[in-house]
Amino acid sequence: MGTLANRIGVIVLALGVLLVAVPAASAASAPVAVVVEDTAGVLDRNTLVPAVESIQFYEPTRVAIFTYNGTAADNLNETVLAFARSRHPEWISADGQKWADGLFIFALDPVGRHVGTCMGEDRKVSLEQRGDIQDASKELFRDAQWTDGTVAGIRRAAELINQPWYRSAGFLITVWVTGGLAALGAAAWLTVRGVTRARCRRQIDRGDRSYANVSMDLEVTELNAGTIPESSRYGSQVLEKHRTFLSRYAATTELSNQVHALPRRALSRRKSLNLAREFADNAAQLDALDDVIADSNALLNRAATWPTAWDRQLAPFRTDLAGLEQLLAKRHGQGESASAAALRSFRDESLREIERWTADLADGAITPEQALDRLYDARSRLSELLEQHAETVIQKFARNADEARLMREKMDAAQEGSTPRRQRRYEPSILGTCYPTYQFFSVATFNSGFTSGIGSVNSARGGGGTTGYGSTGGSFSGSGSSSSF
Repeated sequence: MGTLANRIGVIVLALGVLLVAVPAASAASAPVAVVVEDTAGVLDRNTLVPAVESIQFYEPTRVAIFTYNGTAADNLNETVLAFARSRHPEWISADGQKWADGLFIFALDPVGRHVGTCMGEDRKVSLEQRGDIQDASKELFRDAQWTDGTVAGIRRAAELINQPWYRSAGFLITVWVTGGLAALGAAAWLTVRGVTRARCRRQIDRGDRSYANVSMDLEVTELNAGTIPESSRYGSQVLEKHRTFLSRYAATTELSNQVHALPRRALSRRKSLNLAREFADNAAQLDALDDVIADSNALLNRAATWPTAWDRQLAPFRTDLAGLEQLLAKRHGQGESASAAALRSFRDESLREIERWTADLADGAITPEQALDRLYDARSRLSELLEQHAETVIQKFARNADEARLMREKMDAAQEGSTPRRQRRYEPSILGTCYPTYQFFSVATFNSGFTSGIGSVNSARGGGGTTGYGSTGGSFSGSGSSSSF
């Protein structure tokens, strides 16, 4: 480590000497003017104008913001030029062939879903950089955050327009490649080790909390399991899970001993992180299972604490019902469709049914097993309705069979938990223990698949850009481009 540190010091010193020779940056400048032509009516001027006025450009720049409601087939560049010719001739050079010097135009079509940039020749950036400016806004635009997306795009433009050569990506890459490669590699190595060590400790802490809960309740868990009625369909399946409980607890104990025996230096290794994560996951699953065993005993035997246990079984269903309106209110959520109306009707009916089930259970009109059957049927029906609504969303958003197929794949992947980042978590309930994780299509799963599907299709659509000015542009050749989002 001493040799590595010395090497880093030498290289950093060399970089410092190199950068001393760089000239001082030009004084930053706020826009000399901000013109907003929000013909689409989607921007919040009270937020937009102060935000843009606070952005610092390398050179004094006039900023124009133009929005309009077009169609997906429109040429945004052509529309901006036509608007400038009719309403803002000062945006165009004296010879009518270029954009005026010192000008930057940010354009948005929220309906046709296009974003564009135009600029004077003295503010011109490369086509790749124009795409970079537009890309800076697209994620926000896809979420209908029109004002924030516009600010993000203009902020990125200020970073690139008239950028001093010594702040350019090319220069910085050259500096680091020629003089800082070793330092960069060493720093990256140290960073990775530090991040891995911190993650490892977090996983161990998570595992310790769950393991302590399981250990403290171990005797009670065994007593609860001993009185769960095996004649119950639900009780027998929970007991089947319990039969491996002690062996899994012993394996988790061994993992605990292993992670706590790791020396400090070993915590920085990927192998140790994987071991710590395995310990934490196993302990968390046992902690959830012992709660389910306790709830099964209380509910199926109608013990004094059965109302609390029953509330825990209802909790996932109530969460789904509560989240429906937010799901339907999303952009492209098809909240006015027939399938959305069916979901709302089912939600209102289910909220009444939950109260009736609970009252019947309290009066002894139904058994705990019958109550769980009704909950199972209701959650299964919600899954069917969500699948029908997913098809509505896909049919309305997808423009062709390939896009529909891509969206269905993302929905299926979310439901099955087949992507590394979206593993379905074990649901700590009786139904969650008795049935596979993909048995019920939850609102959270729908949201995950919906977001992933819309994003993937938008990414596939947004690859192409336009630089021309269409049939009405004539000989105009100003710097401008647009792309879809």
